[in-house]
Amino acid sequence: MTDLSHMPLQSMKKACSEAEWQARVDLAACYRLIAHYGMSDMIANHISARVPGDDNALLINAYGMLYEEITASSLVKIDHHGKVLARPDFGDLNYGINQAGVVIHTAIHEAKPEIGCVIHTHTWPGMAVSMLKCGLLPATQTSMRFAQISYHDYEGVVLDMSMQEALVRDLGDNNAMIMRNHGLLTVGRTVPEAFNAMHRLELSCRTQLAAMACNSELHLVPADIVAKTYLNYQPGTRRPFGVLEWPALLRKLDRIDPSYRE
Repeated sequence: MTDLSHMPLQSMKKACSEAEWQARVDLAACYRLIAHYGMSDMIANHISARVPGDDNALLINAYGMLYEEITASSLVKIDHHGKVLARPDFGDLNYGINQAGVVIHTAIHEAKPEIGCVIHTHTWPGMAVSMLKCGLLPATQTSMRFAQISYHDYEGVVLDMSMQEALVRDLGDNNAMIMRNHGLLTVGRTVPEAFNAMHRLELSCRTQLAAMACNSELHLVPADIVAKTYLNYQPGTRRPFGVLEWPALLRKLDRIDPSYRE
């Protein structure tokens, strides 16, 4: 169980709409799942979710909390300029938000109103693949889902709002992007959809690195088969990602530690 007795937070449930509260619960669950599957980086990185019914507001983590500590009430509401609209009382800790999180997430949410969730990670497999000139190879069925993945060249720590235009441009219409020499980013219309993409992208990076470490020639798939497989993963050819597994993942979290719902 997550012990937050050192940091008792007042519930935000009565201070927001029912739809926002559900978004908070789903986003808190996403943070816990990223931690559970080994994709967190202590207090670094960020996941955001659009506030339902408010085109100029999103939810993001407080900078200073581990992913395993995140709860629905601990999330901070900000606008597309990074201004804090609502946050709990963190007491002496007085947590704020990560400026890099503001730059990356507000850029995508403001430019793409159809996007409901953005996830950014610094996992070792993701960072390793981000350094490879070849990038992510469509060499497994899972990685073929990302056969047309976006790439964004490294321009330094993402602290300047002037970097937003390139981020949005490079992401384009894809739901996943490798940030060169940096990490991974996925987006989705929903929190479950974005998490599904990140879980599969992470798995793709892990399997590629494992295969390359064998120092043996890779067996690559013909381009026409890759293209056909890629299309099988696109919207319109299958149900939305995340629909089936999200309730099961929430049940998993409820068995492990249901405090994310608080």
